[in-house]
Amino acid sequence: MRGIVPESVATMPWRLYGLLFAIALFGAVVLYSAAGGHVQPWAGMQMARFLIFLGMVEVVSRIRFEWISRFAFPAYLAILAALILVELIGGVAGGSQRWINLGFMQFQPSEMMKVCVVLAVARFYALLPMGQTRSWTAIWPALLIIGVPAALVLVQPDLGTATMVTLGGICVMFMAGLPLRLFLTAGGAFAAIVPIAFSFLHDYQKNRVLIFLDPESDPLGAGYHISQSKIAIGSGGIFGKGFLQGTQSHLDYLPEGHTDFVFATMAEEWGMIGGVGLIVAFLMLLRWGMRVAQRTDDRFASLVAAGLTMTIFYYIAINLMMVMGLAPVVGIPLPFMSYGGSSMLTVMLCIGIIRNIDRNQDRLSGAWR
Repeated sequence: MRGIVPESVATMPWRLYGLLFAIALFGAVVLYSAAGGHVQPWAGMQMARFLIFLGMVEVVSRIRFEWISRFAFPAYLAILAALILVELIGGVAGGSQRWINLGFMQFQPSEMMKVCVVLAVARFYALLPMGQTRSWTAIWPALLIIGVPAALVLVQPDLGTATMVTLGGICVMFMAGLPLRLFLTAGGAFAAIVPIAFSFLHDYQKNRVLIFLDPESDPLGAGYHISQSKIAIGSGGIFGKGFLQGTQSHLDYLPEGHTDFVFATMAEEWGMIGGVGLIVAFLMLLRWGMRVAQRTDDRFASLVAAGLTMTIFYYIAINLMMVMGLAPVVGIPLPFMSYGGSSMLTVMLCIGIIRNIDRNQDRLSGAWR
């Protein structure tokens, strides 16, 4: 195929793939324990998805990068149209309207928008002359690219995904060299409108914020998730209770122990040692992504690599803060650990594009620039 660049087995990124496999395998072990020592329904499916998506990473890494650059805006517009379609015919589950039924699968456009908004904003700044980076023309189009999909996701309602779409785009704006005073001013404006925005939130979203501020105010109601998560993490101690020995998850005290709160399930059985080891593995993955961004001479590629790496970082950071009670519960999964296909697909797509940039360093500094 014309758009696929061949690669020998000798040049395959075995260390990267080994790191990903180690994290995913650990996640499957935790899910195996969460299911009471059974491969089904979570662990087996999770590893199957991972292996399929790992193959997707390799395919994406071999696509000519100029295609990714060329289709950044069309892909963004296509997913934006899908978000609008969600509002018209999207399926409703759990009080949220986020999916389009394709027959063979439930497609969640908001997950793909996390990637597409980074590509679109990066493409905008790559096309913008460097001398205009600090002008108003460098600001409002990017804010429009970010704000429209974020607003569509917010009304689904999905506060967590809307936050991630916004953070991913703003990260690219910062990396593009916009003045720091812009972000400080925007931060002040955001703080000023928070009380107004709070009044427009759904009741369950307001409860999440209030419980975050005072989890003990309703320990058996809205604060139950956070309280049980803290108990599970704390009870694990340094070395944990042991594999298959967790009580919070096995006795169903910990809700969503296989999805949003899977870190608490892991920490109870593997303790601080397991938690630190997992965080170190994630840091190694993030370090690889940022090194790719730093080594790349092409402006678009550098912004994309940095933006997608930070997108993965936001998955990790928000989830860990959420389960430790340092942030409101917003439904952000932990990559490779939480059970689910949509978030894993997004993270693996991010890795595939970063890998594409990494293996095309020579071309990006020359003909494709």
